[in-house]
Amino acid sequence: MSSAYSELHSALSAFVPDDRLIRDELRRLAYGTDASFYRLIPELVVRVESEQEVQQLLLACADRGLPITFRAAGTSLSGQAVTDSVLMQLGNGWKDHEILDNGQAIRLKPGVIGAQANKYLASLQRKIGPDPASINACMIGGIAANNASGMCCGTAQNSYNTLKDLRVIFADGALLDTADPASVQAFNSSHGFLLRRLAELGEQTRANTALAEKIRHKYRLKNTTGYSLNALVDFEDPLEILKHLLIGSEGTLGFISEITYHTVPDYPHKAAALIYFPDMAAACRATTVMKPTPVAAVELLDRAALRAVQGMPGMPDNLKALPDDAAALLVDVRGSDATHLDANIMAVTAALAGMITLLPVEFTTDIKTYELYWKIRKGTFPAVGAERVIGTTVIIEDVAFPLERLAEGVAELQALFKKYRYDEAILFGHALEGNLHFVFTQGFDDPAEVQRYEALMDEVAQLVAVKYGGSLKAEHGTGRNMAPYVELEWGSDAYALMKNIKRLFDPANLLNPDVILSDDPSIHLQNLKPLPEADPLVDKCIECGFCEAVCPSRRLTLTPRQRIVIWRELQRRRQAGEDPAGIDALTEAYQYQGLDTCAADGLCSTQCPVGINTGDLVRGIRREQNLKHQNKAEWIASHFDGVTRMARTGLQLAGIGRKVMGDAGMKASMNTLRKLGVDAVGHWIPSLPKAARPLDKIRPTTPPPTNANAPAVVYWPSCASRVLGNDVHAGEQASLSEVTLNLLHKAGYRVIIPESINSLCCGMPFYSKGLFEVADQKQGELLAALMEASEQGRWPVIADTSPCNLRLNEGGLKQLQLLEASEFVATEVLPKLNIRRKPGKVAVHVTCSTTRRGKGDLLVQLARACVEEVVLPESVTCCGFAGDRGFQQPELNASALQDLAKEVAGCEAGYSNSRTCEIGLTEHAGIHYQSILYLVDEVSG
Repeated sequence: MSSAYSELHSALSAFVPDDRLIRDELRRLAYGTDASFYRLIPELVVRVESEQEVQQLLLACADRGLPITFRAAGTSLSGQAVTDSVLMQLGNGWKDHEILDNGQAIRLKPGVIGAQANKYLASLQRKIGPDPASINACMIGGIAANNASGMCCGTAQNSYNTLKDLRVIFADGALLDTADPASVQAFNSSHGFLLRRLAELGEQTRANTALAEKIRHKYRLKNTTGYSLNALVDFEDPLEILKHLLIGSEGTLGFISEITYHTVPDYPHKAAALIYFPDMAAACRATTVMKPTPVAAVELLDRAALRAVQGMPGMPDNLKALPDDAAALLVDVRGSDATHLDANIMAVTAALAGMITLLPVEFTTDIKTYELYWKIRKGTFPAVGAERVIGTTVIIEDVAFPLERLAEGVAELQALFKKYRYDEAILFGHALEGNLHFVFTQGFDDPAEVQRYEALMDEVAQLVAVKYGGSLKAEHGTGRNMAPYVELEWGSDAYALMKNIKRLFDPANLLNPDVILSDDPSIHLQNLKPLPEADPLVDKCIECGFCEAVCPSRRLTLTPRQRIVIWRELQRRRQAGEDPAGIDALTEAYQYQGLDTCAADGLCSTQCPVGINTGDLVRGIRREQNLKHQNKAEWIASHFDGVTRMARTGLQLAGIGRKVMGDAGMKASMNTLRKLGVDAVGHWIPSLPKAARPLDKIRPTTPPPTNANAPAVVYWPSCASRVLGNDVHAGEQASLSEVTLNLLHKAGYRVIIPESINSLCCGMPFYSKGLFEVADQKQGELLAALMEASEQGRWPVIADTSPCNLRLNEGGLKQLQLLEASEFVATEVLPKLNIRRKPGKVAVHVTCSTTRRGKGDLLVQLARACVEEVVLPESVTCCGFAGDRGFQQPELNASALQDLAKEVAGCEAGYSNSRTCEIGLTEHAGIHYQSILYLVDEVSG
């Protein structure tokens, strides 16, 4: 680190805690990547938690002439969120929101995820206007700073056109709140020159008829190339000009610390049609006639895009039969009620009358078919990513043509793909706006490949911007990617105007330099991201960052994307034969950052466009590290009954120690043992439960049915529930097995428990450590016992612990009906019980394994059937306890649940469906968590 950055670090230490000043090599490398194909390694990463910290940081950077770049989620695609200087990363304190005017507006901090903002508004049938494809991962700060749009919002509902107010911090640390008259007055006093100069620029631009008309023409289309010059022709008030210039400015004019949006209707009734046309020209003509109709979205797919997804599971058979020149439009129509929807469908259908299609136009309201159509559309990008050659990246470009010339533009783009041998390229996009995405694979490790890419982009720029007067960046932002082409698209007058604007806001050029505007004509060809072969499990990763929002370690160490980034870097260094000492140091740091604090919960796979489970990579690395323990694991597996009895004895001894020494004494004792090298003892956790009552000692209060012909169910209590009893402070002290038997007996089921149950295990404790052979051995033993107990699959099989059920479902036998206990209770047992729904409020935690199986809604429905109000903590995805990892790395659990207590305030209890998760949840919630079966048992007769 150079002296300037060392001085900055020292200055920042006065007001930012050291754990939020990141300067170690590993994490700087991790933050050198965003979703683009560029990589720049920051000298310092600063996690900020307040506006005051941002102001102080900006002033400290300005004092030393050090550039700074802002980052929210890092899902942008054009290189606008990477830097080799100071990277400002949003911390956890930027997630507040306030609904205004009964949902007509919403005030949001920049760290709110877009989809979460819509969840806040859902009950009011409103939403924010922008709807980018990354909405489940991207944050409001990035949505506004990039003027991101999406499939349904068009231009009318983007951030620019739905902006109400904002708070912004400028390069000199000044703060302006445009909704606060006092703040505006103070800013006018201190920065009157800026406002006056903006007013003058607006007057000059509106007086320049040719330039004003060009600006208006450009913004008929989607356009995020350069600054939002439409602010100068749309508004005369300099404050409104300032506000709207900030939208789409990509962090080059200031930091948006809060934004208030006008919301838009979110119609609940939806229908869609997938319409096939003989060629692209016919599809484009159909788009033109639908422009004035009440459509929500019209998505265009060329034949290559349809071909890319036609082999995926569940795709319609007719995709494979389409002719080579075919194209499709996915048409989405919505309404406030069924009558409104039908009227809109009729209007769209009437507009399409006379259009030549390959099949009749049919709209569907069937939810499964509707989702299938959108799966086709959304599957195109990842389909290319999954099939690319290892070492290449996936590039998604983003242009817009005037709608009336869309067909011509498409034909010429396709000709360019052929000219430059991008045979795998596909086209799709938001047809109503003339907005096309083209996706292709590109290697950057060969200078000839870089030259091929440069030649393609030069011709694309001439075609789109010059010949057709379109937009080179319609919705992804200019970034570094299109900075060299901004003047080509806009012309010298407009480009000079943009430079004027930049100088007004950022005279020292310290805010995200070389983004949007750059004097370097080859900036888009520099700092290209390496993607070396690293591991088949993750080589298809496109580093989009969609996984990060659900990762429990995202606020502690690394995210799934970052784990892959560092693993790739390690392999690159090894392949290049770089300094072994440097490799060893990075490997050592990766042990904790990448491996020890990975929950390996697999939630990342549910968000990944190409289905990568980073936990598989981590388990594979753990396998190599744990092979030396193979014999020990085999011994434990073959003596499992005795090992679980020893575990219960250990819990009993811990209970005695707690009574004698208290929680503080037990914590100190275990810390001492770990310092002496006895790492296996883990950390003391006050919510550590009592030992479970052995199965042969349990006494369910409800006797089994006496009818020998009563339906049967096989119940296998997991090893976790056989060992871990209730929290010592919990009101209900019956074991989970007793409660489960009670419920099943109440519903009239005969319960079969497999023979030798105390020796059985699904293998999860071994699997999580990479001891796959032992894990599979235990899984096989359990499956054999369940086959016998269920009479070869005649009776359903239930598990009382969700991760164990997932483990069996992933490697189980098709003959077995493998269900999680709460799933079986919700669907089969509940209708047979007399439920007395209780008043009050409880919290429910949907485990990662339940989420991965798509059964979370059933768990929530079960809770709502039993109690009046159910709270789902918005910040919690996985609890981070991760089996026994919560005892070894309790900080992972603490980080994942750092907001839980606040979010469950007022709840009388919490419920879930995994005993280890419930331990961690109890530790950090301020309320006790138990299996949801306790709640059902309590309210059932």
